Amino acid sequence: MARACTAIAGKAMARGRKRYLVATMPDGYVKRIGPTADLLTHYWRIVAVLDNGKTEVFWGHTRSLAEAKKLKGPAVNGAKMRGWKSYQFEIAELVEEPV
Repeated sequence: MARACTAIAGKAMARGRKRYLVATMPDGYVKRIGPTADLLTHYWRIVAVLDNGKTEVFWGHTRSLAEAKKLKGPAVNGAKMRGWKSYQFEIAELVEEPV
């Protein structure tokens, strides 16, 4: 995909420039991605509680909030298929940090 630029944290940036992207989740967990030149805007995470009380974490990053929100439906299906006791689906905005 050849995209020229996008805005993250209010700054326009060219695709070729490497930087770190940081997401802070509601529970205080901080995910740092990079260095990357990819045009990512949001980080998503599913924290699933299994029948035996253990937890599994699934995560990823997307190029838009809309793309991240589309993953909520498959999370519901995944919970049913895998028999999760409960789960949380969370999305956080990625903020640019210089390399």
